[in-house]
Amino acid sequence: MSVLSDLVNLDLSDSTDKVIAEYIWIGGSGMDLRSKARTLCGPVSDPSDVPKWSYDGSSTGQASGEDSEVILYPQAIFRDPFRRGNNILVLCDAYTAAGEPIPTNKRDAAAKIFSHPDVAAEVPWYGIEQEYNLLQKDVKWPIGWPIGGFPGPQGPYYCGVGADKAFGRDISEAHYKACLYAGINISGINGEVMPGQWEFQVGPSVGISAGDEMWVARYILERITEIAGVVLCFDPKPIQGDWSVACADINYSTKSMRDDGGIKVIRKAIEKLKLRHKEHIAAYREGNKRRLNGQHETNDINTFSWGVANRCASVRVGRDTEKKGKGYFEDRRLPSNMDPYVATAMIAETTILWKP
Repeated sequence: MSVLSDLVNLDLSDSTDKVIAEYIWIGGSGMDLRSKARTLCGPVSDPSDVPKWSYDGSSTGQASGEDSEVILYPQAIFRDPFRRGNNILVLCDAYTAAGEPIPTNKRDAAAKIFSHPDVAAEVPWYGIEQEYNLLQKDVKWPIGWPIGGFPGPQGPYYCGVGADKAFGRDISEAHYKACLYAGINISGINGEVMPGQWEFQVGPSVGISAGDEMWVARYILERITEIAGVVLCFDPKPIQGDWSVACADINYSTKSMRDDGGIKVIRKAIEKLKLRHKEHIAAYREGNKRRLNGQHETNDINTFSWGVANRCASVRVGRDTEKKGKGYFEDRRLPSNMDPYVATAMIAETTILWKP
C-alpha cells in the first residue's frame, strides 16, 4: 500500500512538462458531479486554452444511446489540490454537438443574465453559506450518531469543540485548505446545529464566478469524503423530527446597495423578491418544503417575510447594514441542494432586471 500511495502522490514536474486536467461537469440529476482526466502537453492558465472534450451522456441520464455524445466546454480553471503541481481542475458545462446547451446546463442561462449590461454594471456580490451532512457509509446515518439511535439534543454542537460534540472536523479542515489551494474564494467554515453537520462559505464572489466556485468546492468536498470513506449529503432535511435542516443561504449586494443610501435599494429589491416569492421557491429545488416548515430558523414556505437580524424570516437584513444605511441582505429560503447558477442568476434577474 505504501508503494501505491507513493505512486498516487508522485511529483511529475521533474520528469515531464505534461499536466493532468480533471474535467468536471454536472450530471443528469442536476446534483451529481462527474469527472474524468486528460493529459495536456503543458501548463494551462486560461480555460480557452483547454480543449473541448466529450462524454457518454447516455450513462449520465443526459442523452439517448442513439445520440449519446455530449460536448464539454471548459469554463473555469482551478489548481488541483489532489495531484498538485501544474495539474488543474477544469469546470465545464455541457452542450449538444450542434452547440446547444443541454437541459441540465444551467450555467449557460446564468452567464447570459450576468453578462447583461445592467447586471454587469451593478457588480453583484454573493456569499453562499453551504451546509452539508456527513453520513456513515454503510448505514447512511450521521457520523457521530449511534447506529439506529440518536445523540443528545441539539445545543452543544453548533461551533462546538470536543470529541463528543464535533464529528468530522478533519474533513471540514481538509476541505478548507484544499479550496484555498485550488484558488476558491472560501471565506470560512464552522460546525453546524445538528451533530455531523458542517458549513463552509464561498465569497464574496462576483456574478457567474459564485456558481463556478461553489460547484468546484462541492466537487472537492465529494472527493475528500470519498477518501475518508463517508457519504456527503446535501438533503435539506436529512433527519426527520426535531433536528436541524440544511440550507445554502445567499448573501447578496449590488454596487447601488453598497453605495451611500443603499438601504433604499435593498428595500426595493426585497419588495421585488416578495412579489416573485412563488417563482423563487419553485426554482430553488425540490425538497425545500420539508425544510421551510417554520421551525429551526425558517419561515413557512408559502409565506414571505423579512426583518433586521431575523433568522426566522425569508430575508434577513443585518444590523450593521441597517446602521450604516448600506450593505447587503441574506436570502434564507435556499435549501442545501440548490443550484448556485439558478439561484444567483435569479436573484440578480429579479432585483436588477425585472420590472414589476
